[in-house]
Formats: sequence, C-alpha cells, structure tokens
Amino acid sequence: MKARALFAGLLAASALAGADGRVPRFRSERPVLPGAAGPNRLEPDVALLGGAAPIVYEPGHEAGEIGNYRGGLADLRFFDVAGREIPYLVIAPPSHAPEWRPGRLLPVAATKTESGFEVDFGTAARTFDRVRITGLPTPFLKRFRLEGGGDRSRWTLLAPEGTLFDLPEEGLRRLDVDFPAGDFRYLRLTWDDRSSARMPLPRQVEARLVQPIDAGPPAQVPVRFDRRPSEPGKSRFRLRLPATRLPVVALVLEVPGGPAGPLLRPAIVTEGRLTAGASGSTSGNSDIIPVRLGGTTLRRAVRDGLSASDLRIPLTALPGGPDLELTVDDGNNPPLEVTGVTAELAPLPWIFFEAEGTVPLTARFGDREASPPRYDLESLRDQVSRVRTATARWGEVRDFQPHEKETIASPLPTLGAPVDPGTFLYQRTIPAGSPGLTALLLDAAVLSRSPRLADLRIADSQDRQVPYLLEHLDEPLSLLLPAPVRRAKKGDPPSLSRYSVELPFRSLPAARLILATPARVFEREIRLVEVDKVAASAREPGEDQERERTVAQAAWRHTDPETPAPQLTLELLSSPATRFDLLVEEGDNAPLPLDPPHLLLPSYRLRFFNSKGTPLKLLYGQPGLPPPRYDLALLAPRLVGEAAHEVTLAPEPTQGAEPDAAATEKRIFWGALIGAVLVLLVVLGRLLRGRPEGAA
Repeated sequence: MKARALFAGLLAASALAGADGRVPRFRSERPVLPGAAGPNRLEPDVALLGGAAPIVYEPGHEAGEIGNYRGGLADLRFFDVAGREIPYLVIAPPSHAPEWRPGRLLPVAATKTESGFEVDFGTAARTFDRVRITGLPTPFLKRFRLEGGGDRSRWTLLAPEGTLFDLPEEGLRRLDVDFPAGDFRYLRLTWDDRSSARMPLPRQVEARLVQPIDAGPPAQVPVRFDRRPSEPGKSRFRLRLPATRLPVVALVLEVPGGPAGPLLRPAIVTEGRLTAGASGSTSGNSDIIPVRLGGTTLRRAVRDGLSASDLRIPLTALPGGPDLELTVDDGNNPPLEVTGVTAELAPLPWIFFEAEGTVPLTARFGDREASPPRYDLESLRDQVSRVRTATARWGEVRDFQPHEKETIASPLPTLGAPVDPGTFLYQRTIPAGSPGLTALLLDAAVLSRSPRLADLRIADSQDRQVPYLLEHLDEPLSLLLPAPVRRAKKGDPPSLSRYSVELPFRSLPAARLILATPARVFEREIRLVEVDKVAASAREPGEDQERERTVAQAAWRHTDPETPAPQLTLELLSSPATRFDLLVEEGDNAPLPLDPPHLLLPSYRLRFFNSKGTPLKLLYGQPGLPPPRYDLALLAPRLVGEAAHEVTLAPEPTQGAEPDAAATEKRIFWGALIGAVLVLLVVLGRLLRGRPEGAA
C-alpha cells in the first residue's frame, strides 16, 4: 500500500520535463484499457512495434545472438480523457540467467504401451514454465505426454503430445519442454512405448522457475509468403512481415512431410540494404543490394515412424523493413514445400503506468522526430519489480495521417531536375497506383536496351525527374521461350538433332538457359551454338553462309525411371545475337523430347515515391548517359525500410524487328545501286530530249 500511495503521489505531480515547445505530430492513436485502478502492465504488440520508434538492441557477442535491449518507443505518449499526459516507464526485458530447480525422480508403474516417471520439486508448489530432461542414452526419438499438479492425485494436462529426441549423427536435439506457466510441485512425463523401446530413468530433471518480472515465451507472429521464380535446384520465397522494424531474431518454417522422409537443406535469409559504392552496383551509384541476415541447415530425421526436425532459421541481424527473401538449396531434391512461416521476436520490454480507474486511456505514437519523455516516475524504476500489476489491453489503431497524405507532404525530394524525353529512344508507361512508395520491376526489354541501367530515368507528365534507387533482387527474371523448332542442316550426321532457339531481344545480360524434358532415362551431350550470318565479302571459299560458335555445352543424364529428370542449366554470356542452335547428340536413340525452355535473367527493381499515384513514364535508350545522382542519403531511410507497392511496365511499343547488320548492309548496297540507276536514267532522258531533230 505504501508503494502504491507513493506511485499515486508521483502521478499527480508528474509533468513532462525538457519540453521544447514543439507541437507533436503523432501519426497513430489507439485506446488502452487498464486492467484495474493502480499499477498496470502493458505488453507491446505488432501494431505498436511497427508504428512507433523502433526498439533497439545491442549486438550480441555470439554468432546469431541479438544483445540486450537498449531503448526504443521514444515517441509513445499516454493521455487520459481530459487530455492530460500520463507518465509511464518502459521496463527492459530481464537479462538475468534463468533459474533452474532440480527435482527428485519418482518411478511409476509401466503398462504394455506406456512408461515414465514423476518429479517432486519440493515441499511447496512453485511457478514453472519449462522442464529439461538430461542423461538419457542416445540416440533416441520418443513421443511423450506431460502433466503437472500440486499433489499426486489431481493432474493438469500440460502437453498432450510431444516429441523429445537426441540424434547426434543428424545434429538434432530437443530435451526441453515448454508449457503454460503454472504453480506445480509435481510433474509427470509418460513415454509412448508402442513403436519404440522403453527408456531408463534420466540422470536429472530440472524445471525453470518463473520470476514475477520474467518475460513470457518469445512472441511469435505469422508471416505472409509466396513462392518466387527460381533457377533449378533452389526454392525462393518472398516473406512479408506484418510491420516494419520488427525485432525478429528467427524464422520458423512449417514443412509438411513428417514421417514421409528426411530433410537436409541449407537455407539463407536476405534483405535489401542500401550499399554505397558496392561492388555489385550496376549503375555505378548507391544501389539496394541483398544482404544476408541469417542462415542454417534445415533438418528432419525419421525413425520408427516418428520425425525429429529443426526448421528454425536464426537471424544475426535485425531486419529493417518488412520484405525478406528466403532461399533454400534443394540440391537434387524436389522444390521445398513450405506451408507456413512464423517470425520469432526478441525479448520485448513492457510498459508500466498508473491508472486512476478502468476508464480507457489514449496512446499516441508515430512522431518520427519525437524525443524520449522524462517523467518524475523515473525515480521509482527500481521499485517496479516489487509492485503487483494489473494487465492492460490495447484497442484498435486509428491513423491520424493517412499514408498517402503523409507521402504528399513528405519533405523528401519526390521530384528532380527536368529531363528531355526526346533524347531517349524508348518511353514506357508506368501504370498509376496508390500514392506512396512504389517498386517498378524491370523487364527483359529494359535490360536489353539499357545494358548498364545507367540511362534509366523516371519522369512525370511535366517531364520532371522522379528520383529512384536501383534494387538488385536475388530471384531471377524468368522468360518462357517458344518451344524449340527442330530443323535439319546440310552436313549434320543422323545422330544429331538440331533445334532453333530464338531470344526475344538482342544484347541481353548474361543469363541461364534452362532445359527440361519429360523423359526419365537418358544420356545426351548438349551443345549450344551461336549462329551468325557471314557476309559474302567476308566468307572463305566454300564456307557456309552461317558461322557457328559454341557458347555452352554439358552432359545431361538421368537414370531413375521413378523420378522426373533434373533440368539442365546452360550459362549464356551477353551477346548481340538472338538466334542460337541447340545440338543434341542422340547416338542411336530416338530424339530426346524437349519442353519449352526458360531464360533466367538478372532481376532489378526501381524504388521511388509516386506522390500522387498518377501514371509516370520510364525513359531509356541513350547510350553514354552517366547514371543519375540523387540525394540518396535522404531517400534511403524511406525507400529501403518501408513496404512498397510493386508495379510492372506497360508493354513496349512495337518497334519492328531488331536490326540485322548483314541485312542492313544489303539494304544500303541495293538502295545505293537503285539510286545510281535512277540518276543515270534521268541524265540519259535529258540528253535524249536535248538532241536536235534529224540528228543521226
């Protein structure tokens, strides 16, 4: 009561310290429902974490470790119904080591299908939330059931079915069991012996003691995801976190299969980060480059119809935005099937405040320039751990400033210098979309006409530039090519199959040609040749009109009739050619059937602000133009760390067939010849008209 009276006195006398007279510009507000009059505890949720000033953690000392909480939520403010500011404290998550209590093992009678043991933790019930079992012989993989109670006559089911395992060869181990925190003196674990041998008593069983100020289990939030185009042997997924700047320390995958089969595949998580002067920069300027956040090897082992798995990917760096990329190396296995992704958050702080009653308060946040508040309540921070608190709850979020209004009023340079569209060979329409941050996916036509991507410019209807950042994507740009057309060429042996492969554009960047076949058992030598037409003047005596140059070759083999054949990847360097011949050495076999091939190109996006959501235009096709120089230091915080609306370009206007050098030379030659003949005819006509009558 004395501590509560002291808190109430400070509440009445508290005032905001260090106010500079600046009018706050909160972006969001939401109600807060106190659990009772007096001290209250309020846990941050995703809406607050994504809308308020981000929580900051110091770097961890170990790989894959996020360090202690350092601060955050500086722009959070609470107000009562009269508009008076309510003091609060952000209490750091506990950093002390967990306290474990050993128990005394008590054997229980076994049945035909079950065995197990009970554990006594002392004379009085204590609050526990995890049990750890050690000293069992390895390897093992067992199902179990866990119960708890204050005596040995009434039991509460804590874990109806779980799996414990220790498989050293597979690198899989799980000896801890989490359960809802509760007051228990006894725990009882029952093994399922129906499909495996009985287990002896463990060497030791410990339970984790829950302190009043301890945080609960790590917060977990679902993550939206979709499968992305990928090269053979890899599965790629784009992940969308529910908010920006979330303190995500791990991603947990849901992969179906269970007892159906083992799993052993490397996986990495990346995020686009602004990297000035990066070696991977294409435009020569500061680009957004994929940066690795974490990785692991996904594992699953199967024994006696039971499966043990570790599908958690720890992150060594916190993501800055909502978009992440997950890449799984499938090797020679089928693409990985993922049915769910969950983000595990770092230990979160909690919010302490004093309420006069249960009347809802109002929380406001989202002011990017706000400084941390200073309250007299700070003097009682050390006493908070000894005060019993009620649990407050959040209400729905209401935005003060809709995102599009904030974007239009943004001080960021959404417009740049004027540009002359007439100096560019190509103009493409960027479709209208929602006002705000936009990501424009570049297609193969742009990659062909702008090899270095330095001459790209975005312009509005008044020909003013719209600043952008170039983003490199890990996933490839996939183009489906027409089915290969088989053709015969004079001089080819009967064992050789020749197919024409046509690329849609000239001068594409280095790419990968992906071949697939429905055949199951085969062995072939594959060769890809570039076909050039040779002008008559440059042709050697007896030389063919077409000259071939091998650009890629590989052996393609598959011997398992029960599984589909792996796709074949041929590396293709950048070339002005569009026509290639695919040569297949068939031996004495029937021709190998081929599916339409895919061409995998590098993938890029342009990130920019479309302040009004109106159509814009992309200009390109001015060789020699240096890359643009925009104020990236101002653009980067908003362009990289925010969710973007992705759009695609309108189709490129029909330009006719790509010019061919040999054909152009022929047209010039015949045009000049026809012109000379016409001039001679005109001169001859004039001479004939000017001859005197009767002249011989």
